[in-house]
Amino acid sequence: MKRFLPLLTLSVLFLGACGLEKPPASLEFPKSKEEAAAPEAPAAEPAKDAAPVDPKLAAGKTAYDASCAACHDAGMMGAPKPGDKAAWAERIPQGIDVMTKKSIDGFTGKAGMMPAKGGNASLTDEEVASAVTYMVELSK
Repeated sequence: MKRFLPLLTLSVLFLGACGLEKPPASLEFPKSKEEAAAPEAPAAEPAKDAAPVDPKLAAGKTAYDASCAACHDAGMMGAPKPGDKAAWAERIPQGIDVMTKKSIDGFTGKAGMMPAKGGNASLTDEEVASAVTYMVELSK
């Protein structure tokens, strides 16, 4: 047993020194000192998931995330996806009030159907209206 202990200790140290970390895929060094000093600036693009500044739109995002996203993000039953300008092109000219009324009462059209309050009867009319406004703002 005493002869085995040093061998075990060396093998544990050797395996520990190897590690599992992979080396970087490629090493690229800057060509000049200016390149090394200048950090790369990522392209500033507004995130869809970022909270809107307008309080009404923020409330709409909250209602959308809680109740509407399940169908609208997947396009279920013809639900227009937020940000899909083609899908919203015929809906937006109707106006927010008409779209809100259809969302509250339910609607069946040629592209699909919208259950009353998206199937969530616990939503208030104001929450539905703010969610509709939020989706329209993303889709303009």
